[in-house]
Amino acid sequence: MKLYIKNMVCPRCIAAVARMLDELDLAPQNVILGEAETKIEASPEQLILLRERLKEQGFELLDDSKDLVTERIKSVIINHIHHSDGGAVVFSELLASELHKDYSGLSKLFSAHEGITIEHFIILQKTEKVKELLQYNQFTLSEIADKLGYSSVAHLSAQFRKVTGITPTEFRKQGINLRKPLDAVSKKL
Repeated sequence: MKLYIKNMVCPRCIAAVARMLDELDLAPQNVILGEAETKIEASPEQLILLRERLKEQGFELLDDSKDLVTERIKSVIINHIHHSDGGAVVFSELLASELHKDYSGLSKLFSAHEGITIEHFIILQKTEKVKELLQYNQFTLSEIADKLGYSSVAHLSAQFRKVTGITPTEFRKQGINLRKPLDAVSKKL
């Protein structure tokens, strides 16, 4: 049985969902960002319990096909930016390939459903990754720009300032945690 779950954004989310499925005797087979596959078909009672437990932990079981596609788009973007080696990628090609759908349709659906474009969502996710990397103070701005596929430090800095109101250097100097949870990163620019 394949389940689609909203707000899964990190490896701990995957572990938490796998644990819930296991506790409900659903024999999780494969759990990835936004999706879980079980060996056993859930009974109506198990589905009710799963929905409740997921909700308690900030997740949501999805049924609507538009919700499913939107969450898959988010998962692919978050996975690439936050959980891979990163680098330059053409997100329109990545999304079309991963979801086996035309990018134009994906873009229209996402914008209608989320109220922002895929491009803005990518910028917001990259900004959160930049905040994380700045906070750890392990990389120069040039290394961060390269890691996240920016054409230059100036481009990274301009986008960062547009989203946060401060430059990356000012952010690093402030030394405070202004990061957001990944599942909360979806406001308009």
